[in-house]
Amino acid sequence: MAGFGTVRVAGVQATPVVLDAEATVEKAVDLVGEAADQGATLVVFPECFISVYPSGAWAAAAATWTEGCDELWERMWASSVDVRGPLVDRLVKACAERGVHVAIGVNEREDERPGSLYNTLLVLGPEGVLHRHRKLMPTMHERVFHGVGAGDDLDVVDLPGTGRVGGLICWENRMPLARWAVYQGGPQLWVAPTADDSEGWLVSMRHIAMEAGAFVVSAPQYIPASAFPADFPVPLPDGVDVFGRGGACVVSPGGAIVAGPLYDAEGIVVADCDLREALHAKRYFDVAGHYGRSDVLGS
Repeated sequence: MAGFGTVRVAGVQATPVVLDAEATVEKAVDLVGEAADQGATLVVFPECFISVYPSGAWAAAAATWTEGCDELWERMWASSVDVRGPLVDRLVKACAERGVHVAIGVNEREDERPGSLYNTLLVLGPEGVLHRHRKLMPTMHERVFHGVGAGDDLDVVDLPGTGRVGGLICWENRMPLARWAVYQGGPQLWVAPTADDSEGWLVSMRHIAMEAGAFVVSAPQYIPASAFPADFPVPLPDGVDVFGRGGACVVSPGGAIVAGPLYDAEGIVVADCDLREALHAKRYFDVAGHYGRSDVLGS
């Protein structure tokens, strides 16, 4: 049974070391330490933080098979992670050293063979890999890079000392039935790694907090053009200085933004989440309970 204490969470808004998985993991380890020093026990990183998100600003050209696209794919694959590999082991070690849990977005390559990539959310702790969720439906140009998730991993995980954690990746959060599948697990904390820096995204986060009766931790990317290496395989558009402004925030079950949003910089937003607020929110509106009406609307 979930507890109802106060949990400190951190949303990490950071820039990966583009196409360098090892360096990005070491940066993540340092950031886990910074968040832990601030008292956080749940640390949330952006979508595809290891080690680049295929932004529509430059990645759409990959669908044309133009020069550099094969190299981009190969380098993305090389800088992705095996869930049972040493990079994830390094993150698990950091969790054990600092006594925290981490939710992090990665480009995941299949452990068994050199093949497809997936946009994946991992939940890690001192115990190891606690949950793996592959994005159900990559958005538009993302489908050139990422396979489609099987959908058999829509669940929550009960983290010792933290609470019941669920969540979805970026625009999956717009999918009512995907949310419903996770809501049935009774999340107290909702993690939302993303690349969306729009005002509309914040509206979605506030809605989900109220709908789920949960605290939401949103961790977008901050991606300046200067982060891309000189030998990046495909051209970046002229005159664009930033490909993702961020907007990291924490939202209460009542829909109030209690930390952030942070824009135009790397940083960490931190908030104390009294899980009794999530319990009280479900007294008024329990989307998968007394307000669900699955007898009418289907299960």
